[in-house]
Amino acid sequence: MNDTSSAPVKGRSTRQKRAVWAALNSLEDFVSAQELHRILTDRGEKVSLATVYRVLQSHQEEGLLDVLRPDDGEAIFRLCERTEHHHHLVCRNCGLTVEFSAPDVEAWAEQLADKHQFTDVRHTLEIFGLCAKCTAA
Repeated sequence: MNDTSSAPVKGRSTRQKRAVWAALNSLEDFVSAQELHRILTDRGEKVSLATVYRVLQSHQEEGLLDVLRPDDGEAIFRLCERTEHHHHLVCRNCGLTVEFSAPDVEAWAEQLADKHQFTDVRHTLEIFGLCAKCTAA
């Protein structure tokens, strides 16, 4: 988990932004915006669901959050454990997530973008499967 004292303050630092950041810091697993809103409400924080979505979007754009889009379509978020660009290997059953770097993927993406004259290219890569524990079960 990250240190809550190092909460990002891009733009205006509001009580709601600080509450969202603190809640994210207290979690180890990915969480949906709706789950995060419920956690905040249970803690007595007055933060609207729309504000939670806005703060999550802002943190995602700043590169502070990992975002996964599982098969059910609802994005889930957690604070990045790595500061450099990375990808995820995700267990479809238990949600175990392993972060990894893939220099070959980065080179391929850059070559593909150059070939088609694209600039300011961004990408994500999530590989979904079953972890060893879930496979054995």
